[in-house]
Amino acid sequence: MQPEITTDKSAYQSHSGPKINYSKERIDDNELHIVPHTLLFEEAVYPHVINCSNRDGIKVFFESDGDLGFDVFAASFYLVSRYEEYLSNEEDQYGRFPHTASLAHKEDFIQLPLVNIWAEELKKVLRLIFPSLKMPPNDFRFIPTYDIDVAFSFRNKGIKRNTGGFFKNVLKGEWTMLKKRVEVVQGEEQDPYDCYEWLDDIHEELNLLPVYFFLVAEKQEGYDKNISPANEEYQQLIKRHAEKYFVGVHPSWQSNFSEAILKKEIETVGLLSGNRHIVISRQHYIKMKLPETYRRLINEGIELDFTMGYGTINGFRASIAAPFKWFDLSKNEATNLTIYPFCFMEANSFYELKQTTEQAYKEMQKLYAAVKKVNGTFVTIWHNHFLGTDPQFAGWKEMYELFLREDLYWDFHQSA
Repeated sequence: MQPEITTDKSAYQSHSGPKINYSKERIDDNELHIVPHTLLFEEAVYPHVINCSNRDGIKVFFESDGDLGFDVFAASFYLVSRYEEYLSNEEDQYGRFPHTASLAHKEDFIQLPLVNIWAEELKKVLRLIFPSLKMPPNDFRFIPTYDIDVAFSFRNKGIKRNTGGFFKNVLKGEWTMLKKRVEVVQGEEQDPYDCYEWLDDIHEELNLLPVYFFLVAEKQEGYDKNISPANEEYQQLIKRHAEKYFVGVHPSWQSNFSEAILKKEIETVGLLSGNRHIVISRQHYIKMKLPETYRRLINEGIELDFTMGYGTINGFRASIAAPFKWFDLSKNEATNLTIYPFCFMEANSFYELKQTTEQAYKEMQKLYAAVKKVNGTFVTIWHNHFLGTDPQFAGWKEMYELFLREDLYWDFHQSA
């Protein structure tokens, strides 16, 4: 049942079913009354003073005299639209909006899908006022996603890069790594970053539908250290994955400064995927600036983006664990770009938070439980180099497998 929105007071009063009054004055005794904040009536982006408080143990802001005690619609819009990011000039070392500047961090709800929690509270109140109202529950979902920044550690790097790596190992006395490099290049050992068959097996066994993002920068420089898209084995890797899974582009660092490069990379992934139309994306290094990044993606035909999250901490950047349509605040208009926010990335745990695998596992469980409680969509990011045999990342593959088999499995295979 789709809700009907009206500004006709007579039509509202004559409606006999459940209704929400979003205005300053109560109209009917049998209604849910929400007194609005000014935010949703504004046509430009303005600074707002946010004062948070706790109502029944739940963080809220934009408080009012309505039945909920706050404007849930304006507060949700503020968080999901990333309103604060349009007003902030703060940047981290990579030119990204820092999590430390966010309201969620300052008010300590960054690890909660607060908008989902509010939605559940809204449902409870609606059921109390309108006992006959039918509201089907949302389906709890898990979407495993993988960023393939560097498909292979030693293999297919080319003579120049492998020679450089060879001398680097010699100069640093990294004899074990040197031996491994030689064995892999000669085809005697599996590449440390090659975990693709293992992932295939576990996805099939647990009936998972992953999404893979491939970095295909034409120039390998700076933060873009991918295998060349001209490499035949890398091409075959992308093609094989596109035949079985959803495949997206992983726009390079360079693409942030050139629409021509972005366009080329989308076309490359499409070509290597068997001439598929690529509509899925996630920014390399989670480098995103609003509204510019999303506008560029829309211009190039991207329909789903998985970048919404932080590259420094695990949690909920938009305070929501569900896909949503992006609203361009600067233009004050809705778009058709669907955003899939993630809340856990192992690189944050390892590089930024310096966590052990046990600590990261516990945090992952905590986030998973928070999303499960509200029947949200739990999206994770893993990189192939964490799931291979590189000694630097020992234990991470086992941690991920433990999560999939012990935490996830029983939630999705209870009838088995």
